[in-house]
Amino acid sequence: MVLLGTIVNGVCIVIGSLFGKLLHKIPERVKGTVMYAIGLAVIVLGLQMGLKSENFLIVILSLVFGAVIGELMMIEEKLNQLGNWLEKRVGSNGQGNISEGFVTATLIFVIGAMAIIGALDSGIRGDHNVLYTKAIIDGFTALILTTTLGIGVIFSAIPVFLYQGLIAIFATQIDRIIPDSLMNSFIVEMTSTGGIMIVAIGLNIAGITKIRVANLLPGILVVAIIVSVIYFYKNLFS
Repeated sequence: MVLLGTIVNGVCIVIGSLFGKLLHKIPERVKGTVMYAIGLAVIVLGLQMGLKSENFLIVILSLVFGAVIGELMMIEEKLNQLGNWLEKRVGSNGQGNISEGFVTATLIFVIGAMAIIGALDSGIRGDHNVLYTKAIIDGFTALILTTTLGIGVIFSAIPVFLYQGLIAIFATQIDRIIPDSLMNSFIVEMTSTGGIMIVAIGLNIAGITKIRVANLLPGILVVAIIVSVIYFYKNLFS
């Protein structure tokens, strides 16, 4: 079953969020310190990912052009509107801002190489091990995030399912069309670019900044364009 790994990933996020909801009644002082701890851990994770680039100029250009596109499209504002719509339907009951939990968790779970590699393995080889591993990590992360950001984290399972599911479904076509070397280069630079976004998420969680991280997401598409141009240029003139 092509979507098995993706379904397990989504279910683990839901289960983790539900357990986190049970633990949300922790003292505000403890919750504040936990938020700082999560923010610092996310920053370190982002730095590890960000340093994987083989050509950091690609990362810089992708973030710059991605930011311009994202600001013009107002992606963060639209995601927040979706989160606010969910909040009106569900109600946060003082358990955190549903919009903030939804947006933050979605960005953390979607950005990264494991989502793409795992979904491709599921679709091409029927191997779900990468997504099973990601599911466990995401489940525990969802639990921790829910204790501080609230039940909005649970709704991040929807975009995760759609994103990874589409990659898994079209994995065979992707593998047939895109050369391995190009795909590997894209994953490396995408991981690095996503890592910088993860750092920004960590800074936001820690309350140090309020960067509109969702508006940087088009940078992933810009990475694909730049890497493809470089790849075909090298092949044409080599």
